[in-house]
Amino acid sequence: MARGGQGLARVAVVVRAGAAPLWWLGVLAAGVGVLVPGLTGRRIGVLAGAALFVVAAAVVASVRRRRYTALARPAVRAGKHDVLQDRAVTVRNWRRGHRWWLLLAFVAALGSAFAVPAAAGLLMAGCGVGLWLKSAWIGRREQAEDALLWVRVDWLARNAGRPAGKAVRAYRSTGIAAGDAAPGGARRKAAALV
Repeated sequence: MARGGQGLARVAVVVRAGAAPLWWLGVLAAGVGVLVPGLTGRRIGVLAGAALFVVAAAVVASVRRRRYTALARPAVRAGKHDVLQDRAVTVRNWRRGHRWWLLLAFVAALGSAFAVPAAAGLLMAGCGVGLWLKSAWIGRREQAEDALLWVRVDWLARNAGRPAGKAVRAYRSTGIAAGDAAPGGARRKAAALV
């Protein structure tokens, strides 16, 4: 990073990075959990899991929104020497840094199926949906303000991959066309040929 430039990662991409693994591992754990009768029985386990799914999705989607807004408000434009991290690199770094937590959560969800079938798996899946909803909220904010939000990679590393952690002081912004991810952190669709 020449001349004082910083490495920047997209905020929405970091938020969205955990959504797919949580969803798929949760669905797999719930599917395996349904095969075990458990202490409470399948019906109670699935009903409890459905309630946990809805609550987890709502809580994860709404938690720390004020903090994201407070960090986005004073966002300054990224400098010409700042390096914008590719979406794939950001996702890979987040998933590598959290792989053991994801594995531990998956094993715990499988183990809990012997007590309450499918409940913990559906809880994990709900957390994944909550992250998707939060990244979509960030994407709507980015479109409304016509600016993408970025976080310094070194601040991200100090916060265990959390884009709204204590070490993050402010976001940076770029135009809506910067980087290789669309608002909300999804892959940018290829432009249609005319």
